Amino acid sequence: MSVEIGVVIAVGGLILSYLGYQLNAKKDMKSDIEESAIVKTELGHIRDGIDHIRIDLKSNEKQMEHLGERVTRVEESTKQAHKRIDHIEGGE
Repeated sequence: MSVEIGVVIAVGGLILSYLGYQLNAKKDMKSDIEESAIVKTELGHIRDGIDHIRIDLKSNEKQMEHLGERVTRVEESTKQAHKRIDHIEGGE
């Protein structure tokens, strides 16, 4: 009879251990899924930020091109103005 009680207690211990393991495994899996979702969300935000930076960079490049063209025109105009001034000074 004491052997039977020992076997019942051992089986009960195994069952409790298995149920505890399953509970912890589910909690770990749920935690991993939540962390994965957070990481994916953060990566999406980072991707959006990079896209905005690219758009801003393209805009800045266009502005730099425009400013470069304006500087070239101003330099040409200044060169012509200097030639006219030199011509006027030379004529006097």
